[in-house]
Amino acid sequence: MPALRSLTRVLLAASAFAFLAACSDDEAAAPAGGAGAPPPGVSVVTIAPEALPLTNDLPGRIAPTRIAEVRPRVAGIIIERVFEQGSIVKEGDVLYRIDPEPFRVQVASARATLQRAEATQLLARQQQQRQSELRERNVASGQQFDSAVAALAQADADVASARAGLAAAELDLQYSEVKAPISGRIGRALITEGALVSSAGAENLATIQQLDPVYADFTQSASDLMALRRALELGSLTSSDPGEAKVQLILDDGTAYKHQGRLLFSEAAVDATTGQVTLRGEFPNPDGDLLPGMYVRVLIEQGVEPNAIAVPQQAVQRDGSGRAQVYVVGEDKKASLRNVSTGRILGNRWVINEGLKAGELVVVEGFQKIRPGAEVNAQPWTQQQADASAASETKTQ
Repeated sequence: MPALRSLTRVLLAASAFAFLAACSDDEAAAPAGGAGAPPPGVSVVTIAPEALPLTNDLPGRIAPTRIAEVRPRVAGIIIERVFEQGSIVKEGDVLYRIDPEPFRVQVASARATLQRAEATQLLARQQQQRQSELRERNVASGQQFDSAVAALAQADADVASARAGLAAAELDLQYSEVKAPISGRIGRALITEGALVSSAGAENLATIQQLDPVYADFTQSASDLMALRRALELGSLTSSDPGEAKVQLILDDGTAYKHQGRLLFSEAAVDATTGQVTLRGEFPNPDGDLLPGMYVRVLIEQGVEPNAIAVPQQAVQRDGSGRAQVYVVGEDKKASLRNVSTGRILGNRWVINEGLKAGELVVVEGFQKIRPGAEVNAQPWTQQQADASAASETKTQ
């Protein structure tokens, strides 16, 4: 009986060992069986060289295209301010009125002086004619005739002088109305009614600025400008538009200005203190959004890179040392991790300077599921997929 019990224990132990061994074999065989699963799907873009604009982001300030200080041209007392401060005025609009009565008196006096001179001229002409007739009849002497001629010439000069005096007096009367020298937006009034002004004084009655269009003055380092010119000469860059570069404004809040401008010129000299070259662009400003002194960022297209390579930003990863890397799918449908050299950002893409060539497949989405050397199922990537993914993430958040 004890022997039977011992045999039973041995059989039970053997059965348990066999069961455990079978479980271990199943678990070990499970990964081998999983190797038959399909490779993970990834979205890829095919590298194709393209002509990409070379755009520089430069700091700038807004300046008026024209600015004029309103100054009096005659002396007198201001009796009326006509314009509304901060309004738009047109060239020739009356802004101030200086007391015109003294100038009207001067005009009347100058007109009387002209009349007296014309009367003297008439008498001198009659005497000259009379002396001329008498001389023809040998009645008058030559000296009398010469005196009559000289008197007439002097009378003519007096008339011309009197007419000039009348014109000057009338001009001063016109200047008693201080008018806008240019069209634009006028600032605050610097002189009030009752103030005495003079054409020889330093006072400024108001300031007018022309704000449509406006200038954007911005700076670029001389070294960058020289590098750009060398690249154009070597042919690695081509001119985007000979004679007129495209210029775009980015406002201080980060929004893009809706009107595109044009480049007018660049200074021929370098600022000795900063090493910068000043450039100027012109922008339409129909709504008055741009004000003088406003800080802006200027995007200027200074060339076109003819055979540039660019990939979506999400395709570029960084390793622990900060080097840029991308997954590239080879002809064997396996992904490999490759170091690349990134350049500038253009929209939502990185421009790749080195590391990629035409025709290669770069993984844009799905690289979180793969590792170097893994076989993948590559599908074309589109911008619509990226927009859908972004919308899905926003909705989840």
